[in-house]
Amino acid sequence: MKKKVLVVDDEQSIVTLLKYNLQQAGYDVITAMDGEEGLNLAVTSNPDVILLDLMLPKMDGMDVCKNLRQQRIFTPILMLTAKDDEFDKVLGLELGADDYMTKPFSPREVIARIKAVLRRSQLQSESSEQEKEEKDTLKIGDLKVMPNHYEAYFKEELLELTPKEFELLLYLARNKGRVLTRDQLLSAVWNYDFVGDTRIVDVHISHLREKMEHNTKKPIYIKTIRGLGYKLEEPK
Repeated sequence: MKKKVLVVDDEQSIVTLLKYNLQQAGYDVITAMDGEEGLNLAVTSNPDVILLDLMLPKMDGMDVCKNLRQQRIFTPILMLTAKDDEFDKVLGLELGADDYMTKPFSPREVIARIKAVLRRSQLQSESSEQEKEEKDTLKIGDLKVMPNHYEAYFKEELLELTPKEFELLLYLARNKGRVLTRDQLLSAVWNYDFVGDTRIVDVHISHLREKMEHNTKKPIYIKTIRGLGYKLEEPK
């Protein structure tokens, strides 16, 4: 799928030059000639990267960048400016720009910078996804439950679980260390489809133990709390 580049610049010659060269390099290109139009397109057209001139009519590039970041839109921004001013450069980066280029520049250099910005953005996105996945993953001893993937592993081996077995294990894991009655488990996992019949819980607990306990007679993960129910705990 082609990456989409938004070019925001009030110099028609630069817009034409960038659009032609970016299209030749395989990008989809949309353009805006002032800051207000650029901000609107940045919000509504979902570009993959924005080439944003600093000096623009109606709203300058700094304000466009600041407005986007305040709206928590983190599309990579490559600032373009005719100024060779260190203060502007620092301020632009502080406001959330990802890179900075001073005019005049060659289209080849712009394309190289775009590729670099997109690579960094992709790596950050992958890292963020991995961090979220790791945060959501529940680890208890050798057990690892991954809600986002609907998978559970024991000693790094995928457990073959039915949907209800997984939901039961997930609920136990999310309530690690808590004693859960059979009625609680029935309500949470089965929504009382088997109202009053708590044996269905016992059967599924038995199945889980067979798949992850070394000795089902002396379980170290899913403990029976006599007269109450079950709890999943860290093995000692």
